[in-house]
Amino acid sequence: MDMDHMTAANVAAASAARRWLMLSVVSVGAFLPMTTWFSATAIAPQLTRLWDLSPAQGAWMTGAVQIGFAIGALASSMAGLPDVFSLRKLIGVSALTATVANLSLLFAPSVGLLLIARFVTGLALAGVYPPAVKLVSTWFSRGRGTALGVLLAALTLGSAFPHLVSARATELAWQSVIVATSLAALAGALFILWMGEEGPHPFARSTFDPRHIKTLVRNRALMLANLGYLGHMWELYAMWGWILAYIRAGGPGLGIGDPGAASFLAFFVVASGGIGSIAGGIMADRIGRTATAAAMMVLSGFCALTIGLSFAGPFWLFAIVAIVWGATVIGDSAQFSAMATELSDQRYVGTALSLQLSVGIALTFCSIHLVSFMAETVGWRWSFLVLAPGPLLGVVAMIALRQMPSARLIAHGLR
Repeated sequence: MDMDHMTAANVAAASAARRWLMLSVVSVGAFLPMTTWFSATAIAPQLTRLWDLSPAQGAWMTGAVQIGFAIGALASSMAGLPDVFSLRKLIGVSALTATVANLSLLFAPSVGLLLIARFVTGLALAGVYPPAVKLVSTWFSRGRGTALGVLLAALTLGSAFPHLVSARATELAWQSVIVATSLAALAGALFILWMGEEGPHPFARSTFDPRHIKTLVRNRALMLANLGYLGHMWELYAMWGWILAYIRAGGPGLGIGDPGAASFLAFFVVASGGIGSIAGGIMADRIGRTATAAAMMVLSGFCALTIGLSFAGPFWLFAIVAIVWGATVIGDSAQFSAMATELSDQRYVGTALSLQLSVGIALTFCSIHLVSFMAETVGWRWSFLVLAPGPLLGVVAMIALRQMPSARLIAHGLR
């Protein structure tokens, strides 16, 4: 009997170790391709001079990726790709596609083709992010909030990485950012194809049926989770996409005259989201997902409202507000993904994740351009004010979801 207990304990320990190993594999495999998301945004000043881009065209450098991702995720959702095909192969092939699209920026002969390359990059990344969330979820039935927080931390670092490379690059070496992020995406593709595998808690396979979308849309609890996600996304990518321009605009008052220093600060602001994501995951598994998401959005919304007050300095105050914003603006993101896996029909989890992401990313296109419009109209200082209504909406949605009986499905009853 003791031997049986020892055997069972050894199996459980081996299984636990295996799932953390695979979380590391998927996180690295997703982190590396995600470096291509903001690769052009990080070198926007150099590309603006090279191509004589207008402010609107500069906004499209990020917006094209968002639209590509939204269309790719929506198409993936409608076709049910993450519920039909191997997640490992889907992520790997998508990462390879992102590699080629990103590398083509070195050879684009016109602004139009430059933007098409960014669009294809977003299209490809739609095959990395949602499947990675689902793949991690197959390894974690319990502790899923923490696991997805770790994954989102990796994705956040991937988004911040181009700012770090840009800060280290010389003024004329913008090509090094593109080469570095392309090589990273290639390495991620090969790594996930070699090491990735699904866990012991797989979701049921399904075939494409347009009625799947209707089933998901009629799920009121899931739609409230998605509404919270929309509020979160209204704020997230506009902040990430414009924080470097915002820092540079406030440079004189902040004492930041060196473009490299501005890129370093932008890197730390975005990268702080890695800490926020992990903290949010741990909180969610202890106090509940809806409570964690609401708390994060209260803090991030407050930062969106107040960062303009420190726009002219002092630097230390601006840096604190910006870094706290960077940590909280993404700290709740993993929990919306986790809620989608828990509240949706288990046969259509991949479709639910892709649908959530596609609509959320499409919304970011509007907020990105609205911030650009505000910057041109009233100046950069108060341009982020328009982002505050997003987290407010998200908080309201989380309160409503928390009161629903079906919320007991979230985090094994923690909500």
